[in-house]
Order: sequence, then structure tokens, then C-alpha cells
Amino acid sequence: MPLNPEPAGLAPHLQAADAVVLFDGVCKLCNGWAKFLIRHDPKRRFKLASVQSPEGQAILAFYGLPTDRFDTMAYVEGAHLYVRSDAVLRILAQLPRPWRWLRVLRSVPPGLRDWLYDRIALNRYRLFGRHASCLLPHPDHRERFLRADP
Repeated sequence: MPLNPEPAGLAPHLQAADAVVLFDGVCKLCNGWAKFLIRHDPKRRFKLASVQSPEGQAILAFYGLPTDRFDTMAYVEGAHLYVRSDAVLRILAQLPRPWRWLRVLRSVPPGLRDWLYDRIALNRYRLFGRHASCLLPHPDHRERFLRADP
């Protein structure tokens, strides 16, 4: 369920049809998620943006999310914002099989899903590590990343 059911317009840098995954660019787990999406999104539906990028910061600010600490992944589809387990499941549902089958996890109560999500998210640096700085997109994947200057 989107956090903003009554959209008040589009976030900066977005078009109406955009589907943007915001991820922590220094988190190794989050970078793995971004690479997973690049590999398993053959229709190139999703654009990616690190939360540390100017575009990511502008989108976070637009939705009133913290711009200095990043405790969750966010997914923006058009004007709607999804976070935590809702974001993950919404994304997985749009990938090809077998990944889309994981949408069945929506039947798990959101409170339990988000509690599990938070356990991983809040400990991700300790469990998976972090990079000293945001990784730059591989030149072959540059078009998959949201950029203010196309």
C-alpha cells in the first residue's frame, strides 16, 4: 500500500511512468539488490537511484523522508511511494518468474513483514558490510540509473 494514496504531484526528476528504486549506495546488501534488479529486469522497468545522489536526496525530501540517515529502501511508482516490505514485494511482483511468485508473501501481515525487514535493514552494515563511498554504475548500466541530466 503506498504511503501517499492521494498523490500531490510527481517528485523531482520523475516522469509519470517512472518506477524508481532508491537504495543506500554504500550498503553492500543494497548494492547487491541493485545488481539483482539490473540482472532480473529484462524489460528495464526500474530505474535506480542511490539515496546519497542529488536525485535520491531530492526525492526523499519531496516525500518528507530523512535525507541524512537511511533505514529503508524506498520505491516510487509514478507519484506513489512504497517503503520497507511493501516496496520489496511491489518490485518483486513486477519481475519475471520465479521472482514474481514471492508476491504471495503479501499475505503475511504487514506488521510482521516490516518487523523482519527492519531487523535486516537496521543491521545491514554489520551483517553485510559497507563501501567507503557510493559505487558508480558500470558504464553498461548507466542508463538504468536516474539522472537529472539525461
